[in-house]
Amino acid sequence: QLQLVESGGGLVQPGGSLRLSCAASGLNLDYYTIGWFRQAPGKEREGISYISTSETVICSEDSSEGRFTISRDDAKNLVYLQMNSLKPEDTAVYHCAAHGPEITTEVLSCPPLDADFDSWGQGTQVTVSS
Repeated sequence: QLQLVESGGGLVQPGGSLRLSCAASGLNLDYYTIGWFRQAPGKEREGISYISTSETVICSEDSSEGRFTISRDDAKNLVYLQMNSLKPEDTAVYHCAAHGPEITTEVLSCPPLDADFDSWGQGTQVTVSS
């Protein structure tokens, strides 16, 4: 069974950067689309971005305004979310999630939807504050 663990969260000042990592174990990430989601206090979870198998499809949610970049390193079984120019409203618990395994690359809804993803990590806290 695929297990996901997020890391890289923390406290950062407005305008700063963080790189979140999503580490997979149990199965090979090559066959999975990986998404990033976040949930702020008192709000519903929202999809931020996903990257398909073979990096064929990359989805980024408009509200990130190009500040967030998703990437993957299948050799290391890792997916990253590089977050730049962070704002206080980016404060949330960030989760990665997997869709698959896929026989061929699938095009999912963009921004990513909870219902399309099957395996979830526990999340990593990101706090943007001065």
